[in-house]
Amino acid sequence: MPSALTLPFLRYHIPISSPFSLPRCSSTTTAASVLIGLQGDSTLRKTMDRLAGNAHLMIVSDLDHTMVDHHDPENLSLLRFNALWEANYRNNSLLVFSTGRSPTLYKELRKEKPMINPDITILSVGTEITYGNSMVPDDGWVEFLNQKWDRNIVSEETRKFTELTLQSETEQRPHKVSFYVQKDKAQDIMESLSVSLKERGLDVKIIYSGGMDLDILPQGAGKGQALAYLHKRFKAEGKLPKNTLVCGDSGNDAELFTIPDVHGVMVSNAQEELLQWYSANAKDNRKIIHATERCTAGIIQAIGHFNLGPSTSPRDVMDLSDSKMDKFDPAYEVVKFYLFYERWRRAEIENSDRYLANLKAVCCKSGKFVHPSGIEQQLHDCVSSLRTCYGDKQGKQFRVWVDQVLIEQIGSDSWLAKFKKWEQSGEERLGCLTTAILSSKDVSVADGLTWVHVHQTWLDGAGPNNQTTWLF
Repeated sequence: MPSALTLPFLRYHIPISSPFSLPRCSSTTTAASVLIGLQGDSTLRKTMDRLAGNAHLMIVSDLDHTMVDHHDPENLSLLRFNALWEANYRNNSLLVFSTGRSPTLYKELRKEKPMINPDITILSVGTEITYGNSMVPDDGWVEFLNQKWDRNIVSEETRKFTELTLQSETEQRPHKVSFYVQKDKAQDIMESLSVSLKERGLDVKIIYSGGMDLDILPQGAGKGQALAYLHKRFKAEGKLPKNTLVCGDSGNDAELFTIPDVHGVMVSNAQEELLQWYSANAKDNRKIIHATERCTAGIIQAIGHFNLGPSTSPRDVMDLSDSKMDKFDPAYEVVKFYLFYERWRRAEIENSDRYLANLKAVCCKSGKFVHPSGIEQQLHDCVSSLRTCYGDKQGKQFRVWVDQVLIEQIGSDSWLAKFKKWEQSGEERLGCLTTAILSSKDVSVADGLTWVHVHQTWLDGAGPNNQTTWLF
């Protein structure tokens, strides 16, 4: 793979062969930044420790027009991926979102789309790495990017180009200066800036993507370099993932595909700049494919193409009661249960006593359900109450999904499942933290696990403002 990539409207240098050294705290590092760094290390270690061994699969995906299809108003492609991930991968794999969005715009996207939580988030075109739901920053990455970088000098030099229009303040980050520029002006400006910034003693990377976005970063930054850094950290802990699949659609994703030993998928709707890079640099690389499916459907397609694990989403199984299992699988049971619940309320399955009888059969007769309001009910009574809400969401924008389904075996025949359950009905989104006990006592794999106890509490800011119907 060449170390320099030069294409129309896309130019940057990628030092593939240069290894990372994890930076030590300098004498100027503040106590606060040391604490943040320790928190980042602790959160990453927790992420690794929850895995029994090396992650089976690490997916590293861009968001806009890759993981998220903005032309899919029902978000079905994304929901298909969510169900697949939570049913088959959450407990033994890692999900990484790698986006050009700043933290502000990333959080806005999460409010707009039914996204599950990643284990790691790479933000601002690879200039920020954060861990966990709290998005604890990696201070070592910050120290690394400070080398030969001065944001003030970048601002001084870019002000000389009237063709550059600054992006919004939220998109200006400590290690990223972002502009809009017309496509026919981009190449000349990038070449001139590269020279002037080098003369000022900086070592930078200039990325042009999307036909309009120009980002200036430290040379060591970028989505690919952030992934290489993560790989090195995992390897140092003896936890390097067995497989890594990178996914993208635009120019700022290109260097993800240059990281050694990764599988890669360019979604079918990939932009011209990424396809040009592929044609010039990777068309003979059998580990990289151009999917025939859009966005998240292309990611699922790649999982199957490379035989990285299950690639049939539970959302693609029409009759979940016919699912053939060879062992008890609590995560799949959780996903299947809430898919049935969504389809029942959308009237996408038959209004049949058989379905409710089957549902009662997998609920313990003495089992309890604790509603987020604190009211306790019999599980069988909750199933009976489903009769009154059949089809109440028919023809409406109503979706249900689960997030961070984590399973712990607590006995020879029992499991504790913890997850977040979400419902979206029109503009209203409700969410609760759920814990459930499931048992295999006196049942076969074909029967499915028995739900013994379910307890829910509203997530902060995700409770109802009215008398919304909330079941299970």
